[in-house]
Parts: sequence; structure tokens; C-alpha cells
Amino acid sequence: MYPTIAKSVGDIFAAAWNISNGTVVPKTEDVVMKNGGRLVDATYLYADLAGSTKLAHTLKKEASATIIRAYINSASRILRHCGGNIRSFDGDRVMAIFMGSDKNVKAVRAALGINWAVYRVIQPAIEAKWTDVSQSYTINHGVGIDTGEALIVRGGVRDNNDLISIGDAPNDAARLSEHRKWNTNITKPVYEDLDESIRLLADGRNFWTSSNGIAALGNYTTLYHSDASWEI
Repeated sequence: MYPTIAKSVGDIFAAAWNISNGTVVPKTEDVVMKNGGRLVDATYLYADLAGSTKLAHTLKKEASATIIRAYINSASRILRHCGGNIRSFDGDRVMAIFMGSDKNVKAVRAALGINWAVYRVIQPAIEAKWTDVSQSYTINHGVGIDTGEALIVRGGVRDNNDLISIGDAPNDAARLSEHRKWNTNITKPVYEDLDESIRLLADGRNFWTSSNGIAALGNYTTLYHSDASWEI
């Protein structure tokens, strides 16, 4: 066995946690590598570009890279504009954390804004640049949002580490972003905290659809979904 693995695992298990309550989203350097942790009440949003594998197999690498970059760039700008703190990138997926009394409102506005960017900005740009691509590829994506308590710690080794969020909210948000029937998927606690401006159309109709949950998501019996857009 590589000798330092056993020692490092032993050190991790032996260290007593030093956990404090967080009132803002921490940066990596704010959390002690050895045993630090921040307990936060936060809303997590994952935005995930769908069909990246098919995209890579269908198009030239440069075209695939352009579309993925456009999605990640647009999502990141909208997340920051709406008050989100971006804390993770994973290929074609980006994660942001929202905190504060209006965290759910800000997160959902960001989700609807990303949906607007995908279909009103990126898709037309694809069609304008590559007329043949639009015949074989249609952009799609999913955003998942959940809210609740999470523990933020650092994982990795010195000079190669990042923040990790542990809890139902980040896990459920990630799973919901993979649910493709609708573009935006949120849990009941998020929906119940929204004001009418992002629940109702001008004529009073609700633009959210409720369902009795997703098999892979066992924490909630009711979820809410929408394909609505919010121009940023």
C-alpha cells in the first residue's frame, strides 16, 4: 500500500471537526483544510447542458467546445447577476449557491434567465453559424434547485483541493438538473418561498407544473417544474 495513504486517512479520521455557522457563502481559503467546516442555510442551483456526449460524437470538437463554452459562460454570467456564488464546474455543468432571505427567489430568477439565454440567444447563434448543425443537434438543458442546510468542507490535497457541499439540498439540486422533461425543476420548499412575480403570468395563471416526485429523488413527494423564461 502506498504508505502516505494509510497515514492521511488515519489523520482525517482522527481530526476533530471545527464547524462554524456561515452567514455568507465561503471561499476555499475560508475553510480550514484539515478539519474546518461551515454550516449554511442555502439554496443550491445546478445548471446542466444536456446531450454533451451526443454533441461530441455528432459535431467537430471546435463546434462542441463553442456550444459548451457559450452555455457555461451564459449561465455563469446570469448566476452572478442574480446574486449566486459559483462554486463548482464539472464539464458542461455549473453549480451556484445562494444565501439570504431572498435566496430562493434569486435562484429561480437565475434559472429562468438561463432558460431564456439557451433558447433565445444560444440556439439562434447555433443556427446562424452552422446551418447543418441545427439539423442534427437541438440544444437542451436542465436546472435543478433545492434549499436547506448543508455542510461545506474542503476535499483533496494541498494545492489540489476544492470546496465540497454535503447535504440533501446540493444532492437533490444536482439530480433535478438531470430531469429533462422540463427545463427548470425545483423542490416544494423553494416553490413555496417564491413571490407571485415568478409563479404567475400577467393573467394570473400559474406557469409551474407540480408532480408527485421523481423515483431517484426520495426526499420530496411534490416537485415543481417549468419551461418559462425570464429575459436578463
